[in-house]
Amino acid sequence: MNAHTRPNILFIMSDDHASHAMSCYGSRINETPNIDRIANEGMRFDNCFCTNSICSPSRAAILTGMYNHLNGVKSINDDFDGRQMTYPKLLQAEGYQTAIVGKWHLGHGGDADPTGFDYWTVVPGQGHYHDPVFIEMGERKRYPGYVTDLTADFCIDWLDRRDKDRPFMLMCHHKAPHRPWEPAAKYANLYEDIEIPEPETFYDDYSNRAQAAHEAKMRIDRDMKDQVDLKGLPPEGLTPLEQKKWRYQRYIKDYLRCVASIDENVGRLLDYLDKEGLTDNTIVVYTSDQGFFLGDHGWYDKRFMYEESLRMPFVVRYPRVIKPGSVTEAMTLNIDFPSTFLDYAGVAIPKEMQGHSLRPVFEGMKPDDWRTSMYYRYWMHLDEHHNVYSHYGIRTDRYKLIYYYAEALGTSGSMEEKRPPEWELFDLDKDPHELNNVYSDSAYAEIVPALKAEMHALQRAVLDEPVEEIE
Repeated sequence: MNAHTRPNILFIMSDDHASHAMSCYGSRINETPNIDRIANEGMRFDNCFCTNSICSPSRAAILTGMYNHLNGVKSINDDFDGRQMTYPKLLQAEGYQTAIVGKWHLGHGGDADPTGFDYWTVVPGQGHYHDPVFIEMGERKRYPGYVTDLTADFCIDWLDRRDKDRPFMLMCHHKAPHRPWEPAAKYANLYEDIEIPEPETFYDDYSNRAQAAHEAKMRIDRDMKDQVDLKGLPPEGLTPLEQKKWRYQRYIKDYLRCVASIDENVGRLLDYLDKEGLTDNTIVVYTSDQGFFLGDHGWYDKRFMYEESLRMPFVVRYPRVIKPGSVTEAMTLNIDFPSTFLDYAGVAIPKEMQGHSLRPVFEGMKPDDWRTSMYYRYWMHLDEHHNVYSHYGIRTDRYKLIYYYAEALGTSGSMEEKRPPEWELFDLDKDPHELNNVYSDSAYAEIVPALKAEMHALQRAVLDEPVEEIE
């Protein structure tokens, strides 16, 4: 495979963009025509999941193709050790030009800076929406403008300057639509006179669920910051129910306005590929680092293994091999991405990578032995901002089993008290919104031990250690 037949790779990733805010996934609340172009001209993955639903760990998993207990980034407080193996390094060693523009969020300075890239310019930490600082190859500089537009500008500038005789791998990684959802001026009034539909589970009361669901600090009506998240106080005289509705509208409209800028700039990159004659030989991916609660269960944020947080959007276009308008239900993980890129580049996939190449799925030939279950682990126990319990679990085509394994300090009443570990089981066929924990239901008495055995087998396969579990 020579330099002119190896595909280019344009890997576009946003931050916290839930698939149910994309029209190609059937969104009820917005339109994303440019992201839809990728799906319509390529393939939409309906069962793509992250292995840990939080920014830094998901990014580290994507770079290395390994679970977080092996790549060293279990939480947003862990810097990435850039000395370890990553797919950009492997592509770079085989002649690819490599670049990352936008969000890095894996630490800065020394071994935490991006490695394996011929060029990098990234925002420090979460970065800012307006007039952001970028760190370009170690040098900090502030730029006037909106971060989503600037990220696309810098990507196009690098594409213009690259060596046209070598394939490229460009990671265009947007910070949006991450909290606190500050839209560009051109979209500031989008949806102004529209009432966005509330999700079906907006009034979830968390009954018949683990205590973890009750105590998470992610409720739109209770935990959002008025001046930061909502940019103002609710009108006086509203009832608690009216306040909740008002807060949702303020939140979701700014979120969707940020998404509108993402979609516009995805279109700019797709148009550039067309103009330069690069479309046919470029793999274009659009995804997000995890899902997000858009009022689902009355929440914002992510972290939980519940569907809206666990599920990632993943659409890909590669005209040489992918049939336009394809849809797959093949269970896919974020750790599969690097193996896929290496496979198409003709680069050997290291045995340390724990994902699988999606090449046969792209080409409409899902293997008979493709995975039918996946393992998840969230490590950040009771972080100060969101109070989500650490947990691990398994998701199959039909069931989801979750174990909140750490004894946790609750805050019910005036006294702190220990919370024992808890299990949740959801039958996704009968309960797709995950409202009814059937772990103790006698009808599932044989399902529970079978799922536990399969979960432990997956833990062994990915070299993770279970904790001591209670029944």
